[in-house]
Amino acid sequence: MTALQGYVPGRHKVEDYGNGGFRFADMSHRGSIMAMPTGVRAIAPAAWNEIDAATIEQALAESGELDLFLVGTGKDLMPLAAPLRARLRDAGVGCETMSTGAAVRTYNMLLDEGRRVAALLIAV
Repeated sequence: MTALQGYVPGRHKVEDYGNGGFRFADMSHRGSIMAMPTGVRAIAPAAWNEIDAATIEQALAESGELDLFLVGTGKDLMPLAAPLRARLRDAGVGCETMSTGAAVRTYNMLLDEGRRVAALLIAV
């Protein structure tokens, strides 16, 4: 199984991050992830500027109804491309971009509140 085939079904908090990966569901994964209401998936983008329309479409297709999509862009806050933000807006999904650390903390808090949230998290 390659890293991009990795998938863990269910909603999971991100327990830890750093050293190029994440801990969740009593497992660890090196590389970036997308945490959705349906599960946590390994994704290809390794940097904020590698996030593309296909990644956003995958999130929209797999996540069901979302209120908010968080994007953790790595160590620093970087902008998500305007067309990608527009696609999320057109789907009725709010989008917040922040550093990966802030996105992990926000995702976990919103998950605890039972919110319909997903997060694309670039590994740091």
